[in-house]
Amino acid sequence: MIDTMAAWHGLVERNDPAALDALLHPDAMFLSPIVHSAQVGREKTGLYLRTALALLNNGAFRYVGEWSAPGSAILEFEGVIDGITINGVDMIWWDEAGLITRFKVMVRPLKAVTLMHERMGALLAAAQGQPRRGV
Repeated sequence: MIDTMAAWHGLVERNDPAALDALLHPDAMFLSPIVHSAQVGREKTGLYLRTALALLNNGAFRYVGEWSAPGSAILEFEGVIDGITINGVDMIWWDEAGLITRFKVMVRPLKAVTLMHERMGALLAAAQGQPRRGV
């Protein structure tokens, strides 16, 4: 069984998005204020999480609080992009094997959400080899 939170924190500290797929359930779901619909499946969830890591894990990112219950945790984070401070929470659920089944991100303030929407859209388009469209 995977120690999900230890694996997640290690992945973030090492900035190792390649380790993400081994941590995601095949039917994992990603929810965020940046996209209006749930992204379902290991591939899509991994794509969005790797993109978010590339954008946020830039040396200014840090977790500032953590609350947990059996099979879930809430991690409060802070980061900075282009001088804009981003505050948010990662809500993570996992199964008995320790694989992440659902990952929900909430971000504030609105200026940060707008900036992340713009940057995530560009990064996702580039990752998929497509011209920039709405996320």
